[in-house]
Amino acid sequence: MYLFDLDGTLVDSNGIWTNVDRTFLARRGMPYTKEYYEGVAHTILPLAAVFTKEYCHLDESCEEIVREWMELARDSYAHVALKPYARELLDKLTADGERLAVFTSAVPSHCETALEKYSLRPYFERVVFAHDLGVDKGTADAFRQACAQLGVAPKDCVFLDDSVKSCRAAKEAGLYVIGVYDPFFEGTKHEMPDACHRFINSFAELL
Repeated sequence: MYLFDLDGTLVDSNGIWTNVDRTFLARRGMPYTKEYYEGVAHTILPLAAVFTKEYCHLDESCEEIVREWMELARDSYAHVALKPYARELLDKLTADGERLAVFTSAVPSHCETALEKYSLRPYFERVVFAHDLGVDKGTADAFRQACAQLGVAPKDCVFLDDSVKSCRAAKEAGLYVIGVYDPFFEGTKHEMPDACHRFINSFAELL
């Protein structure tokens, strides 16, 4: 089975959350730092809110923080671009008889909006949300749980993601990992060859 990440892998949406984070912090007179980015990037919103509340010493509840983020993101996922050659790759894998699924930290409603925008939902047997599992995709256990939900052994799964943190976790869990370059993670690009079994600059390399 081929298991795809959504943000930054299938769709060009990483910038949405950078803008959300910068606006959220600016409202509180705080800078957007590497430490903050590493604390919230590619994790589920409830865990990101816990980190944010502690990091920023906020009086707001985690629920209030998440509501503000959702308001800032609004309908952004209705306007994201599909990553180059994503559809061509999905068409090829489908024609080859491969099973396909999504495993994402995205908010479920945002993910469904993006998939519907480009009519991608029919390609995938299932969408597994880290949000519903209550886990961080940066842990090997998250991938073991996702594979269990899909009824597939980790060794029989190919995972594609742009985040070095998620790629490391998937590799540790026993999946075959293909890292996908995204400019958002330019700073960790040099770590990808070690975190993955293969690192590509574009889906075109898989066609």
